[in-house]
Amino acid sequence: MATKTITRETVKIEKNGDGITWLYLNRPEKRNAMSPTLHREMAEAIDELATDPETLVLVVTGAGKAFCAGQDIALNFRGRETATPAENRRNRANSASWRWDKLVTFPKPTIAMVNGFCFGGAFTPLCACDYAIAADEAIFGLSEVNWGILPGGIVSWNVVQMMNYRDAIYYGTTGDTFDGKQAKQMGLVTLHYPLEQLRDETIKFAKKMMEKSPAAVRYTKEAIRAVRFMNEPQAEDYLNAKSDALKHVDKENGRQEGMRQFLDEKSYRPGLGHFKRKKKEG
Repeated sequence: MATKTITRETVKIEKNGDGITWLYLNRPEKRNAMSPTLHREMAEAIDELATDPETLVLVVTGAGKAFCAGQDIALNFRGRETATPAENRRNRANSASWRWDKLVTFPKPTIAMVNGFCFGGAFTPLCACDYAIAADEAIFGLSEVNWGILPGGIVSWNVVQMMNYRDAIYYGTTGDTFDGKQAKQMGLVTLHYPLEQLRDETIKFAKKMMEKSPAAVRYTKEAIRAVRFMNEPQAEDYLNAKSDALKHVDKENGRQEGMRQFLDEKSYRPGLGHFKRKKKEG
């Protein structure tokens, strides 16, 4: 399959025709530190890919040897002093929207593939993705405390939601680093592999997710995120409504097809795999 590559100033998109779209932060010379241009281009790219029929799973990663070194200090902080108020507002809006809002509501499975350094503001898109797969050798760090600030934006909120509370406090206040294996132990990432296996294992996982009902995956991930901060009665009402809604939007009729294969054909056994999705006609 021929690779289709779209390269912008700070972002690169790759498609290989297999349903997996690779979205690269593409400033390898700066360890993919996030600039105002990168914020804008990522926001635009994610909007486009959300409705792209070729994109069944989105993998967010970094070009070169880093995932993302956080915000570009010179451009995002010192640069504010010379930017106009309108430029600063646009940059803050783009930064916040793609790193959280657009990723956390992306309609298809999203995977953060952490191939190297992941620092500071990079924790937000890491946590916004549905899954995170890290290289054992990846280096994570909240280094803000070491130069007199706290992890800004919603980074502090992100880490305390994902990581063990004691670990979040420790790494947030010491600035110490940790690797991909430790990130898994603390709940920050889903899976970890040696760097040389990272891409292949990410592809394997992405293909696994493509075998599932797209509607069921989308509604399940939305439901899990939503009920996290609800009490039990609120969660029950929400989940009942969400389940009813799924029946109406699932074009593949996965519920009915799964029951048919389980009850009638005896070809599907829950817990031992997944039911076979109907192939599109034509």
